[in-house]
Amino acid sequence: MTPPQGGSPESELAARRAKLARLRAAGLDPFGARFAQDDHAADLVRDFEARTGQAARVAGRVMTVRVHGRAAFADLQDASGTIQIYARVDKLGEGAFEGFTELDRGDHIGVEGTLMRTRRGEVSVEAGAWTMLAKGLRPLPEKWHGLRDVELRYRHRYVDLIVNPEARDRFLVRARMVTAMRRFLDARGFVEVETPILGSMAAGATARPFTTHHNALDMDLHLRIATELHLKRLIVGGLERVYEIGRDFRNEGLSWRHNPEFTMLEVYQAFADYEDIMRLTEEMVADAAIAATGGTKVTFRGHEIELAPPWRRLSMLAALREQLGVDVLAASDDEVRAAARTKGVDVAGASTRGQVIDACVDHLVMPRLIQPTFLMDHPVEISPLAKKRQDDPRVAARFEPIVGGFELGNAFTELNDPDDQRERFLEQAAERARGNDEAHPYDEDFILALEYGMPPTGGLGVGIDRLAMLLTGAESIRDVILFPLMRPE
Repeated sequence: MTPPQGGSPESELAARRAKLARLRAAGLDPFGARFAQDDHAADLVRDFEARTGQAARVAGRVMTVRVHGRAAFADLQDASGTIQIYARVDKLGEGAFEGFTELDRGDHIGVEGTLMRTRRGEVSVEAGAWTMLAKGLRPLPEKWHGLRDVELRYRHRYVDLIVNPEARDRFLVRARMVTAMRRFLDARGFVEVETPILGSMAAGATARPFTTHHNALDMDLHLRIATELHLKRLIVGGLERVYEIGRDFRNEGLSWRHNPEFTMLEVYQAFADYEDIMRLTEEMVADAAIAATGGTKVTFRGHEIELAPPWRRLSMLAALREQLGVDVLAASDDEVRAAARTKGVDVAGASTRGQVIDACVDHLVMPRLIQPTFLMDHPVEISPLAKKRQDDPRVAARFEPIVGGFELGNAFTELNDPDDQRERFLEQAAERARGNDEAHPYDEDFILALEYGMPPTGGLGVGIDRLAMLLTGAESIRDVILFPLMRPE
């Protein structure tokens, strides 16, 4: 990391350690005890007129120190913001004032004093006493030039949060968003549950799993790729409205929108279908946007997006027909591949027509859908857990919410016919045998659950990280994950 002006990282570290030694020699604890943080910076600034002249107790990190003869000023940063500390030698005494002037950027201190305004008009706490709470031994980079290295920001996120207020704000937006989504679902009678992360089978999506070994049971297990099948078992069990916000793990590549470890919200509502879930989705996202950002308009990748309902409904088949010039259900596999290649879609690695269709949607359809759109009615062959539409058994009652040119999630009317589900699993097993290692595994226990009877159900999965990207305008999914996985240095 780039040190402050005036020395190398090694010399700065040595200078700070020398100060650490002097504090200890003077009998002071450089890593002090509890401090009653009665006030926060933002509250004091906001309530200044009502509280001027009153006592204040603040604690935080020193971001600057400026010495002017027998007075000194420091900017103190806490979780709420920054407030100025005003120190005078005649108020603190010689020893305490000298110690204040030797504070380094990054030190944590606690201050007791009086709320006042300086001659320059700056709301400040005039220090009557201060105490060291934690000595910062490593210099912080400067805000404007020290943390431009993206890899460094991800690897040392704690430093990113200290010096870049926009990084802190992004994660606060994410936290408000998740809280709002919980509140929205709770108010509608949904129950939050927890399901296993480790299992003998990775099911509920088409993805490659991470594998581990359970020593006591001497068996290989997988990290879950989705929570879907456990949550639908709960619908069978009579919990009619359930949801889970949890981590999923998919052993796939990295990109601006993909991270192998991610957070997913899954919601299941008995006696509903995908039309009900569309309404729930658009209302929940708009509600979360208002709670997290103050409105339903966001800016993402250069586009202004309006999240207020109603969202556009668009048939996937119609969109593909417009882009490819063929009906992907009526055309042969070779015709679909040829049309895809004509449009510049790389389908060399696609072993099935379903994978060709997915690639065409990713490259030709989604990037054009900037305003919120429900991309509806996918082919059944790429929807192994979705119910068929009654008017066309080739099509699944499924949709993906697309905003800003990428999908936020996946949803459908759940397949509750155990015999149909068994046939779908067998088709997926055949795909797996032909080399598609992302095909859905055969889950006999889930079929057994369906045989006990699952009511008509609508289900939804929303990528929490992707929604956070949308609401914060983040360019990469790693910008909204506090500690993304990095290669060792």
